[in-house]
Amino acid sequence: MNHSKRTPYIFIAPAVILFAIFTAYPILASFYLSFQKYEAGVYSFAGLSNYIRLAGDSIFRTALTNTFTIFIFQVPIMIVLAMVLAAVLNSQLLKLKGFFRVSFFLPAVTSLVAYSLLFSIMLQNNGLFNELLGYIGIGPIPWLSDSAWAKVSIIMAMTWRWTGYNMIIFLAGLQNIPEQLYEAASIDGAGKIRQFFSITVPSLKPVILFAGILSTIGTLQLFDEPFNLTGGGPGNATMTLGLYIYENGFEYFDFSYGSAVAYVVVVLVAILSYLQFRITGDES
Repeated sequence: MNHSKRTPYIFIAPAVILFAIFTAYPILASFYLSFQKYEAGVYSFAGLSNYIRLAGDSIFRTALTNTFTIFIFQVPIMIVLAMVLAAVLNSQLLKLKGFFRVSFFLPAVTSLVAYSLLFSIMLQNNGLFNELLGYIGIGPIPWLSDSAWAKVSIIMAMTWRWTGYNMIIFLAGLQNIPEQLYEAASIDGAGKIRQFFSITVPSLKPVILFAGILSTIGTLQLFDEPFNLTGGGPGNATMTLGLYIYENGFEYFDFSYGSAVAYVVVVLVAILSYLQFRITGDES
Protein backbone atom coordinates (compact mmCIF):
# COMPACT_ATOMS: atom_id res chain seq x y z
CA MET A 1 0.00 0.00 0.00
CA ASN A 2 1.57 3.26 -1.12
CA HIS A 3 1.66 6.44 0.91
CA SER A 4 -1.39 8.05 -0.72
CA LYS A 5 -3.54 5.01 0.07
CA ARG A 6 -2.33 4.85 3.67
CA THR A 7 -3.11 8.50 4.40
CA PRO A 8 -6.89 8.12 5.02
CA TYR A 9 -6.29 5.20 7.38
CA ILE A 10 -3.73 7.23 9.32
CA PHE A 11 -6.25 10.04 9.83
CA ILE A 12 -9.08 7.78 11.03
CA ALA A 13 -6.81 5.56 13.13
CA PRO A 14 -6.99 7.70 16.33
CA ALA A 15 -10.81 7.71 16.25
CA VAL A 16 -10.95 3.96 15.57
CA ILE A 17 -8.46 3.20 18.35
CA LEU A 18 -10.31 5.37 20.87
CA PHE A 19 -13.64 3.82 19.86
CA ALA A 20 -12.20 0.31 20.25
CA ILE A 21 -10.71 1.04 23.68
CA PHE A 22 -13.47 3.11 25.28
CA THR A 23 -16.61 1.80 23.53
CA ALA A 24 -16.22 -1.55 21.76
CA TYR A 25 -14.07 -3.22 24.43
CA PRO A 26 -16.29 -2.20 27.42
CA ILE A 27 -19.40 -3.44 25.54
CA LEU A 28 -17.86 -6.83 24.80
CA ALA A 29 -16.20 -7.12 28.22
CA SER A 30 -19.42 -6.35 30.10
CA PHE A 31 -21.33 -8.89 27.98
CA TYR A 32 -18.74 -11.55 28.84
CA LEU A 33 -18.79 -10.44 32.47
CA SER A 34 -22.56 -10.95 32.68
CA PHE A 35 -21.94 -14.71 32.37
CA GLN A 36 -19.35 -14.72 35.17
CA LYS A 37 -19.48 -14.89 38.95
CA TYR A 38 -16.93 -13.57 41.43
CA GLU A 39 -15.96 -15.93 44.23
CA ALA A 40 -12.84 -16.00 46.39
CA GLY A 41 -11.25 -13.22 44.37
CA VAL A 42 -11.61 -15.07 41.07
CA TYR A 43 -14.11 -14.77 38.21
CA SER A 44 -15.49 -18.04 36.87
CA PHE A 45 -18.06 -18.96 34.26
CA ALA A 46 -21.60 -19.05 35.68
CA GLY A 47 -23.72 -19.53 32.59
CA LEU A 48 -27.12 -17.87 32.83
CA SER A 49 -27.16 -17.73 36.62
CA ASN A 50 -27.06 -13.92 36.74
CA TYR A 51 -30.00 -13.68 34.35
CA ILE A 52 -31.93 -16.37 36.25
CA ARG A 53 -31.28 -14.45 39.45
CA LEU A 54 -33.03 -11.44 37.91
CA ALA A 55 -36.32 -13.36 37.78
CA GLY A 56 -36.41 -13.66 41.56
CA ASP A 57 -34.99 -10.22 42.37
CA SER A 58 -37.77 -8.06 43.84
CA ILE A 59 -35.66 -4.89 43.68
CA PHE A 60 -35.00 -5.49 39.96
CA ARG A 61 -38.73 -5.88 39.35
CA THR A 62 -39.38 -2.68 41.29
CA ALA A 63 -36.71 -0.82 39.28
CA LEU A 64 -38.18 -2.17 36.05
CA THR A 65 -41.70 -1.10 37.04
CA ASN A 66 -40.53 2.37 38.13
CA THR A 67 -38.55 2.88 34.92
CA PHE A 68 -41.50 1.94 32.73
CA THR A 69 -43.89 4.08 34.78
CA ILE A 70 -41.68 7.12 34.25
CA PHE A 71 -41.19 6.20 30.58
CA ILE A 72 -44.92 5.80 29.85
CA PHE A 73 -45.79 9.21 31.29
CA GLN A 74 -42.72 11.33 30.70
CA VAL A 75 -41.81 10.56 27.10
CA PRO A 76 -45.25 11.25 25.52
CA ILE A 77 -45.69 14.44 27.59
CA MET A 78 -42.24 15.68 26.58
CA ILE A 79 -42.65 14.79 22.89
CA VAL A 80 -46.04 16.53 22.66
CA LEU A 81 -44.78 19.64 24.47
CA ALA A 82 -41.67 19.78 22.30
CA MET A 83 -43.74 19.49 19.12
CA VAL A 84 -46.20 22.20 20.19
CA LEU A 85 -43.41 24.56 21.24
CA ALA A 86 -41.59 23.97 17.96
CA ALA A 87 -44.77 24.75 16.00
CA VAL A 88 -45.28 27.97 17.98
CA LEU A 89 -41.66 29.06 17.58
CA ASN A 90 -41.82 28.33 13.86
CA SER A 91 -44.73 30.73 13.41
CA GLN A 92 -44.10 33.75 11.21
CA LEU A 93 -46.13 35.89 13.63
CA LEU A 94 -43.87 35.34 16.63
CA LYS A 95 -41.32 38.02 17.54
CA LEU A 96 -38.01 37.44 19.33
CA LYS A 97 -37.74 33.88 18.03
CA GLY A 98 -34.04 33.66 18.81
CA PHE A 99 -34.57 34.64 22.44
CA PHE A 100 -37.30 32.05 22.99
CA ARG A 101 -35.39 29.28 21.22
CA VAL A 102 -32.31 29.86 23.34
CA SER A 103 -34.40 30.13 26.52
CA PHE A 104 -36.12 26.79 25.94
CA PHE A 105 -32.89 25.07 24.90
CA LEU A 106 -30.78 26.31 27.83
CA PRO A 107 -31.90 23.56 30.27
CA ALA A 108 -30.42 20.94 27.90
CA VAL A 109 -26.91 22.39 28.34
CA THR A 110 -27.24 22.80 32.10
CA SER A 111 -25.18 20.45 34.26
CA LEU A 112 -27.17 17.35 35.20
CA VAL A 113 -25.98 17.51 38.79
CA ALA A 114 -26.60 21.26 39.07
CA TYR A 115 -30.15 21.12 37.80
CA SER A 116 -30.97 18.04 39.91
CA LEU A 117 -29.74 19.80 43.04
CA LEU A 118 -31.69 22.92 42.07
CA PHE A 119 -34.89 20.89 41.77
CA SER A 120 -34.20 19.12 45.07
CA ILE A 121 -34.06 22.53 46.79
CA MET A 122 -37.22 23.82 45.08
CA LEU A 123 -39.11 20.62 45.92
CA GLN A 124 -38.44 20.69 49.66
CA ASN A 125 -41.44 21.12 51.98
CA ASN A 126 -40.59 24.82 52.34
CA GLY A 127 -39.27 25.13 48.80
CA LEU A 128 -40.37 27.34 45.92
CA PHE A 129 -42.98 24.95 44.54
CA ASN A 130 -44.86 24.59 47.82
CA GLU A 131 -44.56 28.32 48.49
CA LEU A 132 -46.24 29.07 45.16
CA LEU A 133 -48.93 26.45 45.75
CA GLY A 134 -49.59 27.98 49.17
CA TYR A 135 -50.65 31.24 47.51
CA ILE A 136 -53.57 29.44 45.84
CA GLY A 137 -54.57 27.53 48.96
CA ILE A 138 -52.91 24.18 48.22
CA GLY A 139 -51.11 22.65 51.18
CA PRO A 140 -47.48 21.51 51.02
CA ILE A 141 -46.99 18.49 48.77
CA PRO A 142 -44.43 15.84 49.87
CA TRP A 143 -42.66 15.95 46.52
CA LEU A 144 -39.66 13.88 47.58
CA SER A 145 -40.96 11.87 50.56
CA ASP A 146 -44.07 10.31 49.00
CA SER A 147 -43.63 7.43 46.55
CA ALA A 148 -46.11 8.73 43.95
CA TRP A 149 -45.08 12.39 44.19
CA ALA A 150 -41.40 11.42 44.01
CA LYS A 151 -42.04 9.90 40.57
CA VAL A 152 -43.93 13.04 39.56
CA SER A 153 -40.94 15.12 40.69
CA ILE A 154 -38.57 13.13 38.50
CA ILE A 155 -40.94 13.40 35.53
CA MET A 156 -41.17 17.18 36.04
CA ALA A 157 -37.39 17.55 36.25
CA MET A 158 -36.76 15.44 33.13
CA THR A 159 -39.46 17.26 31.17
CA TRP A 160 -37.97 20.65 32.10
CA ARG A 161 -34.52 19.57 30.99
CA TRP A 162 -35.19 17.67 27.77
CA THR A 163 -38.25 19.35 26.22
CA GLY A 164 -36.15 22.16 24.75
CA TYR A 165 -33.65 19.67 23.31
CA ASN A 166 -36.40 17.79 21.47
CA MET A 167 -38.00 21.10 20.47
CA ILE A 168 -34.88 22.00 18.49
CA ILE A 169 -35.06 18.64 16.69
CA PHE A 170 -38.71 19.22 15.78
CA LEU A 171 -37.97 22.81 14.77
CA ALA A 172 -35.39 21.58 12.28
CA GLY A 173 -37.96 19.18 10.87
CA LEU A 174 -40.63 21.87 10.63
CA GLN A 175 -38.37 24.12 8.59
CA ASN A 176 -38.09 21.38 5.95
CA ILE A 177 -41.86 21.24 5.38
CA PRO A 178 -42.75 23.19 2.19
CA GLU A 179 -44.75 26.31 2.96
CA GLN A 180 -46.84 25.62 -0.15
CA LEU A 181 -48.57 22.76 1.67
CA TYR A 182 -49.90 25.15 4.31
CA GLU A 183 -50.91 27.71 1.69
CA ALA A 184 -52.85 25.08 -0.27
CA ALA A 185 -54.54 23.87 2.91
CA SER A 186 -55.55 27.45 3.79
CA ILE A 187 -57.07 27.92 0.36
CA ASP A 188 -59.06 24.72 0.90
CA GLY A 189 -60.38 26.14 4.16
CA ALA A 190 -58.28 24.16 6.64
CA GLY A 191 -57.66 25.95 9.93
CA LYS A 192 -54.45 25.97 11.94
CA ILE A 193 -55.45 22.96 14.06
CA ARG A 194 -56.43 20.92 10.98
CA GLN A 195 -53.16 21.89 9.29
CA PHE A 196 -51.22 20.79 12.37
CA PHE A 197 -52.74 17.31 12.43
CA SER A 198 -53.04 16.82 8.66
CA ILE A 199 -49.72 18.32 7.52
CA THR A 200 -47.35 18.95 10.39
CA VAL A 201 -47.68 15.69 12.32
CA PRO A 202 -47.50 13.37 9.25
CA SER A 203 -44.54 15.31 7.84
CA LEU A 204 -42.72 15.03 11.16
CA LYS A 205 -43.18 11.26 11.47
CA PRO A 206 -39.46 10.43 10.92
CA VAL A 207 -38.48 13.19 13.38
CA ILE A 208 -41.00 11.92 15.95
CA LEU A 209 -39.52 8.43 15.57
CA PHE A 210 -35.98 9.75 16.02
CA ALA A 211 -36.89 11.82 19.10
CA GLY A 212 -38.92 8.94 20.52
CA ILE A 213 -36.04 6.48 20.24
CA LEU A 214 -33.56 8.94 21.78
CA SER A 215 -35.99 9.60 24.65
CA THR A 216 -36.58 5.87 25.14
CA ILE A 217 -32.87 5.18 25.42
CA GLY A 218 -32.38 8.10 27.81
CA THR A 219 -35.30 7.10 30.05
CA LEU A 220 -34.30 3.43 30.30
CA GLN A 221 -30.81 4.59 31.30
CA LEU A 222 -32.23 7.10 33.79
CA PHE A 223 -29.76 7.70 36.63
CA ASP A 224 -28.92 11.31 37.44
CA GLU A 225 -32.38 12.51 38.49
CA PRO A 226 -33.26 9.68 40.91
CA PHE A 227 -29.70 9.59 42.25
CA ASN A 228 -29.58 13.31 43.02
CA LEU A 229 -33.25 14.00 43.83
CA THR A 230 -34.37 10.96 45.80
CA GLY A 231 -31.51 8.49 46.03
CA GLY A 232 -33.93 5.85 44.74
CA GLY A 233 -36.32 6.40 47.64
CA PRO A 234 -38.55 6.58 49.43
CA GLY A 235 -38.41 2.81 49.88
CA ASN A 236 -37.11 2.13 46.35
CA ALA A 237 -40.10 4.02 44.92
CA THR A 238 -37.82 5.77 42.43
CA MET A 239 -35.24 3.04 42.00
CA THR A 240 -34.55 2.81 38.25
CA LEU A 241 -32.61 0.32 36.15
CA GLY A 242 -29.74 2.77 35.70
CA LEU A 243 -29.53 3.42 39.43
CA TYR A 244 -29.73 -0.31 40.18
CA ILE A 245 -26.84 -0.99 37.79
CA TYR A 246 -24.80 1.66 39.60
CA GLU A 247 -25.60 0.23 43.05
CA ASN A 248 -24.65 -3.31 42.05
CA GLY A 249 -21.45 -2.24 40.36
CA PHE A 250 -20.09 0.55 42.55
CA GLU A 251 -21.69 -0.03 45.94
CA TYR A 252 -21.88 -3.83 46.13
CA PHE A 253 -19.04 -4.41 43.61
CA ASP A 254 -21.11 -7.12 41.95
CA PHE A 255 -20.06 -6.18 38.44
CA SER A 256 -21.27 -9.45 36.93
CA TYR A 257 -24.83 -8.97 38.11
CA GLY A 258 -24.75 -5.28 37.19
CA SER A 259 -23.64 -6.25 33.67
CA ALA A 260 -26.58 -8.65 33.40
CA VAL A 261 -28.99 -5.86 34.36
CA ALA A 262 -27.32 -3.58 31.79
CA TYR A 263 -27.91 -6.10 29.00
CA VAL A 264 -31.54 -6.42 29.99
CA VAL A 265 -31.74 -2.67 29.36
CA VAL A 266 -30.11 -3.20 25.95
CA VAL A 267 -32.75 -5.79 25.04
CA LEU A 268 -35.58 -3.53 26.25
CA VAL A 269 -34.25 -0.60 24.19
CA ALA A 270 -34.11 -2.84 21.11
CA ILE A 271 -37.66 -4.11 21.64
CA LEU A 272 -39.14 -0.65 22.28
CA SER A 273 -37.28 0.85 19.31
CA TYR A 274 -38.62 -1.91 17.07
CA LEU A 275 -42.16 -1.30 18.34
CA GLN A 276 -41.81 2.41 17.62
CA PHE A 277 -40.71 1.62 14.06
CA ARG A 278 -43.74 -0.61 13.61
CA ILE A 279 -46.18 1.88 15.15
CA THR A 280 -44.95 4.72 12.93
CA GLY A 281 -45.04 2.45 9.90
CA ASP A 282 -41.34 2.98 9.13
CA GLU A 283 -39.96 -0.46 8.34
CA SER A 284 -36.94 0.67 6.38
